[in-house]
Amino acid sequence: MTTEHATHPAVVGKLSTLDRFLPVWIAVAMAAGLLLGRGIPGLGDALSAVQVDGISLPIAIGLLIMMYPVLAKVRYDRLDSVTRDRRLLVGSLVLNWLVGPALMFALAWLLLPDLPEYRTGLIIVGLARCIAMVIIWNDLACGDREAAAVLVALNSIFQVVMFAVLGWFYLSVLPGWLGLAQTTIHTSPWQIAKSVLIFLGIPLVAGFLTRRFGERAKGRDWYEHTLLPRIGPWALYGLLFTIVILFALQGRQIISRPMDVVRIAVPLLAYFAIMWGGGYLYGRIIGLGYERTTTLAFTAAGNNFELAIAVAIATYGATSRQALAGVVGPLIEVPVLVGLVYVSLALRNRFSRNIIQ
Repeated sequence: MTTEHATHPAVVGKLSTLDRFLPVWIAVAMAAGLLLGRGIPGLGDALSAVQVDGISLPIAIGLLIMMYPVLAKVRYDRLDSVTRDRRLLVGSLVLNWLVGPALMFALAWLLLPDLPEYRTGLIIVGLARCIAMVIIWNDLACGDREAAAVLVALNSIFQVVMFAVLGWFYLSVLPGWLGLAQTTIHTSPWQIAKSVLIFLGIPLVAGFLTRRFGERAKGRDWYEHTLLPRIGPWALYGLLFTIVILFALQGRQIISRPMDVVRIAVPLLAYFAIMWGGGYLYGRIIGLGYERTTTLAFTAAGNNFELAIAVAIATYGATSRQALAGVVGPLIEVPVLVGLVYVSLALRNRFSRNIIQ
């Protein structure tokens, strides 16, 4: 989706086969992961064992492959125009760090009052703001790449500083004030910083250096029209690989507890819809334009599932219900946000008509 200002039909017409049938490939990847996890005894344990300092190596490889091509597309010389847009930055911070965690807390308690382990897992998901897959959804929806890079970096900084504080507040302090059951999480700023450095820092530095030296060696025209089309498809290859690994890790639990998955899915569906819709509505009201409104909506709706799962496993164990709630997160998030990509592209025509009028 490289045609930045085309209408939705024109964009769809220019898509490669991989892009055009993305929902199909994602459904196949999810099904393949579930079947592999269910059909091959010990596969989940074997994949979980492949770790480096507590980080799942297969998932790390998939996420790095997924994020690098998109971050190589970013025009880093345009970032100053994003950092000057205070409406965008303030709106993103409010949605991500005030509205998002509070909304997930409310939905978890309202819809899972009798399932404390799953409720805790969902609250942890709500605290882990997205720094990875949101870049893919934003790019597929033709959002503002430079704005996405800035907002993801901003979320990363706040994640290191605020995750443990907000976890303590929403799992222990606020429930105590409201007379509800209290719990805790055990995580360190270094654990969160490590996740940020690996899943954002490495592909960000790689993308920046690729553009810098690629343009210096061959020029911008070669970089934009020769190199980027070659490396671009790898973002979706990485996405599909990551999905297969994620669902293979917990395939047995997901298939063996279908009603639990349904119960967890209900608040997640409400969360993604409300956060995306709220971000989109805010962007429309303040006149951000299609690209930045789309970026704001997707950065508000996405979550850092890798961090949420890692924290849940470290605190409650790999087979815990808290960890299962984290794993169900991408099970729901992936198809929902893919659907919202197409909703965004359809709504793009409304922005165009408003501009013409």
